[in-house]
Amino acid sequence: MSLSTARSTAQAIFNNTSRQTAVLGTNISNTQNADYNKRTVMIVSTETGARVGSVYREENAALFRQSLESRSQASAQQTLVDGLTDQMANLLGGNNYGLAPNTYLTSFYSSLESYAAKPSDTTLASGTVSAAQDLANSLNTTSKGLQAIRADADKTINEQVSDLNSLLSQFESKNNEVVTAIATGKDANSALDERDALLKKISDIVGVYTWSRDNGDMALYTMDGTTLFETVARKVTFESTTTYDASVSGKPILVDGVALSAGKGGDTTASGSLQALLQIRDDIAPTYQRQLDEMAKSLIEMFQETDTAASTTATGLFIDKESTTGSIVTIDNLAYRISVNSKVIPPNGDPTLVRDGGINGPSYASNTTGESGYSALLDAYAAKFNDTRTYPPETNIGGSQSILNFSAASIGWFETIRSSATKADETKTALMSRTSEAYSNATAVSLDEELSLLLEVEQSYKAGTKLLNAVDEMIKTLLDTVG
Repeated sequence: MSLSTARSTAQAIFNNTSRQTAVLGTNISNTQNADYNKRTVMIVSTETGARVGSVYREENAALFRQSLESRSQASAQQTLVDGLTDQMANLLGGNNYGLAPNTYLTSFYSSLESYAAKPSDTTLASGTVSAAQDLANSLNTTSKGLQAIRADADKTINEQVSDLNSLLSQFESKNNEVVTAIATGKDANSALDERDALLKKISDIVGVYTWSRDNGDMALYTMDGTTLFETVARKVTFESTTTYDASVSGKPILVDGVALSAGKGGDTTASGSLQALLQIRDDIAPTYQRQLDEMAKSLIEMFQETDTAASTTATGLFIDKESTTGSIVTIDNLAYRISVNSKVIPPNGDPTLVRDGGINGPSYASNTTGESGYSALLDAYAAKFNDTRTYPPETNIGGSQSILNFSAASIGWFETIRSSATKADETKTALMSRTSEAYSNATAVSLDEELSLLLEVEQSYKAGTKLLNAVDEMIKTLLDTVG
């Protein structure tokens, strides 16, 4: 080896170790950065010696796609659980459902039976009317709360659609940066990190499938194949609805003009929070609302009074407070409109009219003699709680059953969905953790490894220093000999 070659070799060592040290330092400073992929300096051999060929960014496309998918599923499941547990279950009184209409229905039935057993007791008469009021208030409050939950979901959808459009716009900018850098031979690693970080945020909102193309270009699609991004970001549109009742349907989310579907089931099919929010707004809350409306309809019809002479009926203990004709206006939102007839509410009303009949006038009375021990009408009302009624399939319970069984089945329906959602949330969260950990193990920075490599680079630097010192000594000796 000539002196000039040795000197060039030493200089190459210094250049290589300088670049390696810089990359290792960057790696170490990003040890806790979940959006940073490890960089590795690639050393190549040339005719003039070893040199830095490129800085390689650790990637695993398959694991990254899997982590995005599990992230979307976990986000959707958590959104559903939050809606069922933090909102709907709390509205119903928590785990024991103490505020649920089913609880008040059972209490009212018990009060009615007690009054029927002792019809002369005016305290029991007032207690029965009070229990009826509690039941109607529970139906009103729960119905109003469900519509508030739907409105809240709609508001969150609007906010997340805005966030999604912003993220897609940022993704377009970073994707262009990646493509330009790779096409011109520049370092695209930082732009790739930032683009992947945006993908993670997008996948939280909507399930996303990625497709890689030339020069690092990437296209994005929803899990059902609708285009989110291809060269340019596609517009996601949504028209918010501020006020909800049972007759109001929320507007769809349109991705490039195609409606995004809602999730289904407790172990939801949703991918991303938007589909889970649609499921709460358009499926679960409206279904439970319909169950409440059917209960309200049953109560109003069960306590109707009959004018036997004229063969006419009229609403009795329970009424639709918005009706001007005495009949039910519409089934939609009836649980919010049901009320106890003011004619039986003290101090101005008479609770004993529940026992005697005649809320709609003397021609509707059953106890025509005014007997204090009369119980036939109360017994008939109590018997209707076990009579079979037909409920529509829109309730997701349906079939022929008593109102007591139907109300219990309503709570059972909700608890089944909630329990299934909670279990699925644990499973999907665990899967997300495992896939994220697997991806991190493949691409993230290990501090121990980086420090070990730093020591190796230090040894290489020392070797270069020794080589350069040896060359300097030889040149000095040569000059001294010549001189």
